Amino acid sequence: MGHLGRLKEEYRDLLARLARGTMSLPEPEEERARAARQEILEILFTRDEAALASRLPVRPTSLDRLAARLGVRPDDLAATLEPLCDRGVVLDLVNPRSGKRSYLLAPPVVGFFEYSLMRAKDSIPKKRMAEALHAYTHGDPAFAREAFGRETVIGRALVHEPELADGPLPDVLAWEKASEVVGGARRWAVSLCFCRHKAEHLGEACDAPMDNCLSLNGGAEFVVRRGFGREIDKAEAMDLLVRARETGLVQIADNVKSRPAFVCNCCGCCCEQLQAVSRWGLAAVNPSGFVPRRDAAACAGCSRCARACPVGAISMEPRREPGERKSALAPRIDEERCIGCGVCAGACRKDALAMDRGGRPRPVPANGVERAVRMALERNRLAELLFDEGEGLGQRFLHHAVDAIVKLPPAQALLAREQVRSRFVAAALKRFGSLA
Repeated sequence: MGHLGRLKEEYRDLLARLARGTMSLPEPEEERARAARQEILEILFTRDEAALASRLPVRPTSLDRLAARLGVRPDDLAATLEPLCDRGVVLDLVNPRSGKRSYLLAPPVVGFFEYSLMRAKDSIPKKRMAEALHAYTHGDPAFAREAFGRETVIGRALVHEPELADGPLPDVLAWEKASEVVGGARRWAVSLCFCRHKAEHLGEACDAPMDNCLSLNGGAEFVVRRGFGREIDKAEAMDLLVRARETGLVQIADNVKSRPAFVCNCCGCCCEQLQAVSRWGLAAVNPSGFVPRRDAAACAGCSRCARACPVGAISMEPRREPGERKSALAPRIDEERCIGCGVCAGACRKDALAMDRGGRPRPVPANGVERAVRMALERNRLAELLFDEGEGLGQRFLHHAVDAIVKLPPAQALLAREQVRSRFVAAALKRFGSLA
């Protein structure tokens, strides 16, 4: 990382810290993108804040434990962390039972990138931030590959339920249905769409609703408490979900089965995840497990489905029909690229498309800890996640982490064992489970 010499020491340390988490801010090759990365850090962190952030954990840690780690009084540390939490660069999580807080350094995504533009107004210069984010994420593929170029990604598509085929389907699981994911939450909040807000400052926003990013459960609690959105009830959340679907937006949920933190309502023109598919050719969104099936007799070849597809997975091809001098057009669906959202079926006015089981299966983590373990493993950072700069391992986190590791396929479990070389960690793993 030769160009890091241009950065102040505090920002170099912060980048190094992020590089030990589940998602880093890699150095791009393009000069403008490199400058934009530096600008993002300078907008979000003063030099003193960057120095503090570079010493924060990448997994939730109690205030008392963190204060002991940093050698400061807990009350003083809480006061220092408060503006960082308000900015979304540090996450403070509140235990709903005890009321005690734990803190961790926010990742770029889902994290301080989104929070930087989830408010209409605050101390962050919005236009400057939008321009820097765009230059960094669109001017070079380095960050897209870091965020979306591995098997375990951040979001998964939810099929538009009204577009499911009428015939018999295998059971649709609760975590596969937007109505269940949102309806089964215990708390809801709505915020500005980060991607569309960024596009607005760039003069490129579409006409899709801006105020439709849903946070759920603990994510909603943080968003409301820190002023990144407003609290809503279940009825409003469900209504927002229906209206977004009717608008032809893709519904992308937190890529976990249990207690998801968000459901985004995305457009192919603004959404960073969908653009990673279209712009960089990455499998940036877990597919829903459904694909569109065509009724040839009903299809008019109008191309509405191809034009509606948010990731360019449908192309129109000429088809020769018996007795016709001119070829008809019919959609060709690339199932490797398709994310199974169902937007195409909703756009069809002839009911010629319906969503059926199919597509390329990819594992969905059971919970946030399993996702973090998988992401760290895929980036060769599992030891850093489990054994954070000599910190002892919390029993609950370790239990969930080891449970996730022992359920990995054999080849990945072996890779996990190779990455975790600490005797202390190996002993803990042996206590809670076996990697064999």
